[in-house]
Amino acid sequence: MIPAAIGFCVVIFMVFARVPIGVAMALAGFFGFAILVDFMPALALVGLVARTTVESYELSVVPLFILMGNFVSRAGISGELYAAAYGFVGHRKGGLAMSTIVACGGFSAICGSSLATAATMSRVAMPPMRKYGYSDGLAAASIAAGGTLGILIPPSVILVLYGIMTQTDIRSLFAAGMVPGLLGILIYLLTIRIIVWWKPESGPAGARMPYSERLAALRGVWPMIMLFVLVIGGIYAGIFTATESAGIGAFGAFLYAVLRGRIDFKEVGEILIDTAVTTAALFLVLIGAMIFANFVNHTGMPRELAAFVVERDLAPYTVLLVILGIYVLLGCVFESMSMLLLTIPVFSVLITSLDFGMSPQETLVWFGIMVVVVTEISLLTPPIGMNVFTISAMLPDVKTATIFKGVTPFWVADMCRLGLIVFIPAISLFLPSII
Repeated sequence: MIPAAIGFCVVIFMVFARVPIGVAMALAGFFGFAILVDFMPALALVGLVARTTVESYELSVVPLFILMGNFVSRAGISGELYAAAYGFVGHRKGGLAMSTIVACGGFSAICGSSLATAATMSRVAMPPMRKYGYSDGLAAASIAAGGTLGILIPPSVILVLYGIMTQTDIRSLFAAGMVPGLLGILIYLLTIRIIVWWKPESGPAGARMPYSERLAALRGVWPMIMLFVLVIGGIYAGIFTATESAGIGAFGAFLYAVLRGRIDFKEVGEILIDTAVTTAALFLVLIGAMIFANFVNHTGMPRELAAFVVERDLAPYTVLLVILGIYVLLGCVFESMSMLLLTIPVFSVLITSLDFGMSPQETLVWFGIMVVVVTEISLLTPPIGMNVFTISAMLPDVKTATIFKGVTPFWVADMCRLGLIVFIPAISLFLPSII
């Protein structure tokens, strides 16, 4: 266990020294394995992990979902989603912020990226909220919080990576993310209601839209609803696999963007390049995590932690709460994807050794949803909160401190949602059990 602990300390030190997290994990894993075994096996490990990761059929779903999200972002659907949401709740106090949350939920369900959702919706939702006198804190915070929904509502790249790393069924993970994702939207809407009840001036009501205009706004989003149903419904109906659904979704999003006249040949090239760059960066982190995971597993740390828990006769929920507490703390200083890939190899083994009254696969699905919710929280908490800094970059006239203050009620609400998921596993496991 001591070599693994030293390895974690080395990774954290290199991260603070501004070494890219993927490189830091790869270096720590390589040299740690070389010290424990030998230099040549460590070199062979690096080559094997890099090759198997790049050639993995299961991982081909990642660039395809990223490509689908990029086409959807360029198609300009965010404006239609916001208009549709505004038509039904915009005339209430805090209604524009509520519209932002609903639109973010719908956009992220197709886009799959929290940062892309936050960046896109900041351009769409911020101008009307300022027009009606919303406080910068509530306006920016609703965009930042709504953006976090992108990593839980399927299709989710993080859930795909979690499923591959833990050998968990991706269809079950997608199904498990639906109810907690919708619960997140409802809790955020309730949070906005409480905020405007406490400070009515922070979220004045917008103009009421006639029913004819509401129906017209709904007609603008049906193609994306159909695409979502095709991608997710096709998986659960057994028509095609997750990888095939990602390919169909990417092609459908491409056709939609072309038919709307939003992209040309040059922009298609830019989208493909952007997808390749994003995928390469993600794979670098994943390869580094796999190398480091092999080193950690070789030290026997996961087994020793499980044995320690058994020997001390610790209650399973006590261990689970400690793990979630560690994630909350790590989320304050680590980027969310890196935090997930660094810790899953250790904690997934430990969590399946505990008796929660369910099968190991159900435990991994349930734990995966909790981990993603904690990752959502880390996107809002200082000092790293990536969604907050994304909004800050998009809205340079709004102070970062104002956004962090504004998102505080939202991550408190997320902590409440996390508590519900922890103590009521059926919230995550109900849909997977019936599909």
